[in-house]
Amino acid sequence: MVVSSKPIAFSLHPSWVIVLTGVCAALHVGKLPPALPVLQTTLDISLVQASFLLSALQIAGMTLGLVVGLAADGIGLRRSMLIGLALLAFASACGGFVSTASSMLWLRTLEGVGFLLVVMPAPALIRRTVTSEQLNTRMGWWGTYMPAGSALALLCGPWMIAHTSWEIWWWLLALVSAFAWLAVWWCVPIVPRAAAHVDDAWSKRLALTLKTPGAWWVAMAFAVYSSQWMAVIGFLPTVYNEMGLSASTTGLLTAFVAVVNVIGNIFSGRLLQRGWPARAVLMLGYSSMALGAFGAFGQWEGWSLPPVLSFICVVLFSAAGGVIPGTLFATAVRVAPSEATVSTVVGYMQQWSAFGQFAGPPLVAWVATLVGGWQWTWAVTMSLCGLGFVLAFKIGGLLESPRKVAKVSP
Repeated sequence: MVVSSKPIAFSLHPSWVIVLTGVCAALHVGKLPPALPVLQTTLDISLVQASFLLSALQIAGMTLGLVVGLAADGIGLRRSMLIGLALLAFASACGGFVSTASSMLWLRTLEGVGFLLVVMPAPALIRRTVTSEQLNTRMGWWGTYMPAGSALALLCGPWMIAHTSWEIWWWLLALVSAFAWLAVWWCVPIVPRAAAHVDDAWSKRLALTLKTPGAWWVAMAFAVYSSQWMAVIGFLPTVYNEMGLSASTTGLLTAFVAVVNVIGNIFSGRLLQRGWPARAVLMLGYSSMALGAFGAFGQWEGWSLPPVLSFICVVLFSAAGGVIPGTLFATAVRVAPSEATVSTVVGYMQQWSAFGQFAGPPLVAWVATLVGGWQWTWAVTMSLCGLGFVLAFKIGGLLESPRKVAKVSP
């Protein structure tokens, strides 16, 4: 069932408001790296404290993803998103006034909870506001929220901080979150609890989700993707710095690689809409990531691709790999055991994704340290993509067996 929005002038379709709200939430994830050098000076933050600030949102996702997903299904999808935006606006506004590293860490943790409350209910809300014909395409767009928001923050943050201050950068994003709150309140319809078939017993929803094979497959597939994507994007500035590139050039190239991921997400929706099976789209994404990483970092007896071709391979890695999250979000709403557990399944995906983002970079760093360079790091991504192939077959087999897929009407 599709719930129509309020008939107001100059309104966006609710599903587009939800996508833009996800981008707004992702801005808070990407706002910290550009400000970190300034924060280390003004707040006297050590390198260890800085690492905790960077990983605060991943830790929140690893520990609270499933719990917040359960909460979103229980308190209501729209209400969850509004609470999350309020937390983001409040924490970011307060962040501009902090004077200690510990205060900033607590506020980053609060932002992590707010971020989860925004993104967990989004796929279920999109499902409720579009037709079945629009679902795959819109889920592809939803998959762009993280790379789009992160890239915007990486591009705009340094300019804002250089021309104003990091405090104004924090307050600006608080204001953006407040406007997003108004947009959701005004444009996104209330999903009646009866229409959503909400079961108030969270323990039943948790047990039902964890007993569903599809929830495990999509969550693990998301972890396999996010671990290698975060590792490559995270260490790309270091790789280019070792090549002698300037900090500004390194920042622009890394932001470009991050933003092209949006292309794959959008393309995934189009492929699914044209009848491509999810298994084929996932295999396309994992194989492209494997080939891209091999071309970018592989060496043969000291010979490697020229820098331009190597960069093209990194772009291929990110752009083609982008079909994976879009496909997994579209799949999650199909494999969820009931309408009342869609956010719970997405929360489980987010939890495993956060684990992948947390574990992937150290694994790649360990291999690079072991061999004394980046020339064998492609073996990590190749291994992960092999696991992704297995999971793609599992997901494909599940979707091709109608009796195993939850019958949840849009």
